[in-house]
Amino acid sequence: MNVLWIVIDCLRRDHLGCYGYSRNTSPNIDRLARESIRFDQMISPHIPTQPAHTTLFSGRDVFDHQIVAQGGLQELDAEIRLLSDLLRERGYFTAAVDNIGRWIERSFERYEKYPRWNHDGTLPWRNGEEVTARALSCLQEAAERHRRARQPFLLFLHYWDPHTPYLPPPPFDRMFYSGDERAAHHTSMDPVWKSPWFANYFAEWLDGVRDVEFVKAQYDAGIAYSDACLADVLHRLQELQLADETLVILQADHGEELDEHGCWFDHHGLYDTNVTVPLLIRLPGAEGAGKMVPQMVSLLDVAPTVLELLGERNWEGTQSGRSLLPMIREDNVAGREAVYLTECTWMRKRGWRTSEWKLIEALEPDIYGKPAVELYHLSSDPMELVNQAEQNPSIVTELRAALDEYVLRRLSATGRPDPLVAQADALRTWQPRFIEGRRD
Repeated sequence: MNVLWIVIDCLRRDHLGCYGYSRNTSPNIDRLARESIRFDQMISPHIPTQPAHTTLFSGRDVFDHQIVAQGGLQELDAEIRLLSDLLRERGYFTAAVDNIGRWIERSFERYEKYPRWNHDGTLPWRNGEEVTARALSCLQEAAERHRRARQPFLLFLHYWDPHTPYLPPPPFDRMFYSGDERAAHHTSMDPVWKSPWFANYFAEWLDGVRDVEFVKAQYDAGIAYSDACLADVLHRLQELQLADETLVILQADHGEELDEHGCWFDHHGLYDTNVTVPLLIRLPGAEGAGKMVPQMVSLLDVAPTVLELLGERNWEGTQSGRSLLPMIREDNVAGREAVYLTECTWMRKRGWRTSEWKLIEALEPDIYGKPAVELYHLSSDPMELVNQAEQNPSIVTELRAALDEYVLRRLSATGRPDPLVAQADALRTWQPRFIEGRRD
């Protein structure tokens, strides 16, 4: 069985048609969803991109792999093998189109890196087309190896276009917005331009924009552009007569904040806009097509699911992950009761999410001025708009006790430090660049 694994960075589940979105952002993804098993509560426990991908590839949590911050100095322990390492050892041709680099890059036989900016450093770079062009080349090599020696392949594709800056090329750039985003009567962007944290960064690509709805429309247009680029890969898989022998996975590493909680155009905050992500799994032959899995699951679970589908039932690497195959093939399998969350972007936070409640604790002052403790009743307040921490101190105490117990248990099991504490200075290297509007 071959594996085509697609991650679209910053892709929100609720901005896809197959998850009920009203805008036509994702016709090709929606078509894939009709042939796939769709997961409704896939949680990304450790954000942003590098922690999320390390979790995804390893099936291990942040206490085990220790990668908690984007661009930090921490390196992955050489003893931790990723899914791509294991498949390569088992004779797979492993190829990736990606730009995370580091331990992800070295685990692949062929690694195609692409820039995210124009060669002269200006904006925009048409990321989706660059990914697809390289993907088609990798897919052609994979097909030739498969035809010549029946060698299976793992092809990993990492699309970036819904990520800031939201700069979809024409005609996508005006697909969902037809007004004048710089008109004087708009005031919804005023808080952004008054922010000492974000004004410089956003000015580079939103100079003069006064309507926040334009920014949201550009994010959606980035999804639509990625969706169109992705169609070529899925079509080529069919042309090469490999679709029936290929497991296709499409998901995100994390989501994005689009002003729902007074957070702007990035992935900080442990709200469900960021940590609940899409996951589609298309089995060979479209087994289980159209099924929706409502149980809460985690990014930790993807790697062991792939391995079980490939006949590996006892992978020693997935100390925290568990296979989703029983949920795919049966209806009454229990999901996760709770998920431990971490964020180390422009601030450090941790959280505890159950199907009913979410507790968020800030480990340092929040750059948005949010309270140190947030509590949301997800059943009645799925958008997490009403902080109930003061009204329900007993629930805060109960959830904090469960969170603390989990942390102590994982520290004891791994013998490693708590990375949110041990690597507290890791994000400091990123904050000055963000304030100054630098993207290096």
